[in-house]
Amino acid sequence: MKSTHSDPEPFQYDAEVEPGEKRHLRYEVGETYLGDSVEIPITIINGKFDGKTAFFSAGIHGDELNGVKVVQEIADRYSPQNLHGTLVCLHVCNIPAYEAQQRYTPIYDQDMNRAFPGNARSNTTERMAHQIYRRFIAQCDLGIDFHTSTRNRTTIYHARADLTNPGVKRLARAFATNVVLYGEGDNGALRSVATADGIPTITVEMGRAHRFQPVLIEKALEGVESVLAEYEFLPEEPVRWPGWYKTTAADSTKRWLRADTGGLVEMKWGPYPLVHEDEAICTITNHFKTEEHVITAPFDGLIVGALENPVAAPGHPLCHIVRLDRETLTEIEREIRQGEFDGYRAHGDVWADE
Repeated sequence: MKSTHSDPEPFQYDAEVEPGEKRHLRYEVGETYLGDSVEIPITIINGKFDGKTAFFSAGIHGDELNGVKVVQEIADRYSPQNLHGTLVCLHVCNIPAYEAQQRYTPIYDQDMNRAFPGNARSNTTERMAHQIYRRFIAQCDLGIDFHTSTRNRTTIYHARADLTNPGVKRLARAFATNVVLYGEGDNGALRSVATADGIPTITVEMGRAHRFQPVLIEKALEGVESVLAEYEFLPEEPVRWPGWYKTTAADSTKRWLRADTGGLVEMKWGPYPLVHEDEAICTITNHFKTEEHVITAPFDGLIVGALENPVAAPGHPLCHIVRLDRETLTEIEREIRQGEFDGYRAHGDVWADE
């Protein structure tokens, strides 16, 4: 990690980026079957003034594009001339998956977000993860990894974080999203590996795969600026705070609702992702429409993830719902009445992009 001194230092990987310099580069992390280089686009912004080092990563899953746009905007909008510290922008981590526009590395369908910190002598995905982690992420003090839901699903804008870790808790609060799902994360996931190495990291989940969703992208950029203010990269900027805040981890406070029958799914909730106990969330009908199964909310809650493909088989996930306490429910209902919750409309192009 970069130490804190009165004088700024170069950022070092195989080369150096001097204080006051912004550098765009392509860094080789592997080779194709033809022996051509696999290079990831990276921007290093080394501030004129000393401070911490933060990474922002996207494209670990190749079809998740909202984060790619967020990182592009971070790399474009911040100048080293007024920055206290260093920003490491990893625009697209999994180039083979990105080029194929699919979630996993096409070679053996490997999940890069189960491959960190990587292995220089292992498979293609672990070799790429190793280069990314060792050369860039290991130099940082904190990080944000951007994701979306997988295809045929969407997810509300939220963060995932290990809130038992004080450094991660500070980072998640500074990012200022309304909803945080907390837990340590899966083995090999970037946020869990980096956090265990003393680099507090959160995952940001935002919307759908295969598209840009401007409302969510702008929310994420506001969250990034709040983080930069909290950690004094931009000491003159204010730290944001959401109007309401919900964290959840226990099974009693969140639940995946799954189909018990196969058929055609019609979502009934909306236009906001707030549902009340026993309210119909969706119906499943057979093709003759002679049978209908109604799926209802088990409690007052917020739908944080939902099926978009309108067909289901038994066991298919339909929606992910988080229980709300009375105080949070009341605040959300107040924001809906006042129009402040419109950024979370459902069934649009985001959760939701109107």
